Amino acid sequence: MKMKLPATVNTFVDRHAYGLKNELVGHCMRLGVIVAVLWSIEFIDLILWGVDLDRYGIHPRTWVGLRNIGLAPFLHYGFFHLLANTIPFFLLGLLVMLRGVRQFVYVSILAALISGLGVWIFGAAYTVHLGISGVIFGYMGFLLGYGYLERSIQSIVLAVLAFFFYGGMLWGVFPLAPGVSWLGHLFGLIGGGLAAYWQIRRTNRLWVSGNVVIGK
Repeated sequence: MKMKLPATVNTFVDRHAYGLKNELVGHCMRLGVIVAVLWSIEFIDLILWGVDLDRYGIHPRTWVGLRNIGLAPFLHYGFFHLLANTIPFFLLGLLVMLRGVRQFVYVSILAALISGLGVWIFGAAYTVHLGISGVIFGYMGFLLGYGYLERSIQSIVLAVLAFFFYGGMLWGVFPLAPGVSWLGHLFGLIGGGLAAYWQIRRTNRLWVSGNVVIGK
């Protein structure tokens, strides 16, 4: 199947720019859908009388809390909490998605899982942890880890952009502010770093395997 390009898109540079623009638009639309889901859930939590969705957050060392690891990133303590997470989720998520949609999904799931398990194991008793900030810190850990380990131009540029815009958020991995799930941030960052390490290791293994096949 071929895609017919506009008549003005007739040079290599034009074609590359046209494809990049479409790719960025597609990534923004995907992230926009996720953001819309997050805000819709918060609106539902607001209008449902007598129903508190926040109880589906992570309760450390309880079976219910363990089950809620997959739900907690979609819940927030009100609109101010969600607003504070929306922009960094979108921008850092976009930087991760520039490496590929599959990598975005992979990092998101791994960061949410490790962040949630870290909170569930080490979090204070009788607390409830929720929000997508653990995933956001996972994006930061992934971008910084990939830039350090791979050291390609693309990975370094993405890491520098992430650190330039949101490097200050790394203070969030320390217990400096009451009511902030710093453990979720810390383990989310670790999860993103592990995602970068495993992805690069897998890529290198495939590259070596390809060389062996060619050599034969």
